[in-house]
Amino acid sequence: MNKHEILIDKSKCIGCSLCANDCVAHNITMENKKANVIANDCIMCGHCVAICPKGAMSISGYETEPVEKEQSTSLNPDDVLNVIRFRRTIRQFQKKPIPQGVLDQILETGKLTHTAKNMQDVSYIVLDKEKEQIEAYAVSLFRKIKPIAGIFSSMVKRVNIGDHFMFFEAPTVIVITAKNTINGALAAQNMEFVAEANGLGVLFSGYFTMAANISPKIKKKLGIMKGKKVITTLVLGYPKVKYQRSVQREEVDVTYL
Repeated sequence: MNKHEILIDKSKCIGCSLCANDCVAHNITMENKKANVIANDCIMCGHCVAICPKGAMSISGYETEPVEKEQSTSLNPDDVLNVIRFRRTIRQFQKKPIPQGVLDQILETGKLTHTAKNMQDVSYIVLDKEKEQIEAYAVSLFRKIKPIAGIFSSMVKRVNIGDHFMFFEAPTVIVITAKNTINGALAAQNMEFVAEANGLGVLFSGYFTMAANISPKIKKKLGIMKGKKVITTLVLGYPKVKYQRSVQREEVDVTYL
């Protein structure tokens, strides 16, 4: 990760103190009606950059500049609820590649997802040319452990672990790794929304995630960095099937105190 520094253009600063009031690290003070950074050891969350009405704040070390918010963007609550209501895990995919532009947008979504303490610790491994070989490693592992697992689960006993048991011949797979589990999970959820907005179906492959975390061979092949683990695996492709209705769920379990 690049080194970052908070910079203030004093000629633009109007002394409104919005940055100081919003700073979660209490790292900005007002001196002579101008913002002043106390130290450069904060979490670099960028709230000061985002809130400044004059663009006086910036953080160095990034390849891209902040994007100006030209108009308010809001989601229709009913539309969001229906996206969740009718969402289905896809295991039947068309033999149709995902355009690079769509894949880039999905990865951009992961990058933009907030992380605890602004850790920005999430990494992405896109399986393309090596997908079948890596899947074969995971399938081999599960074939070995199935007899034991089948003793405890009749469902496992019924499962046929075919050559495409992990990825179901989907064109693209994204393995999400992170130091912090919640950070990786949040990124994955946002990426799923954008994938589905592009007409893709998504499978969270728990079996492959498990295999990747217990198999040294798969870890080495994926090149997982020290201190990180596989949080989840997004299997992506255009659906071959269409679901016609939602499914029932148990009543919400909620307590108001």
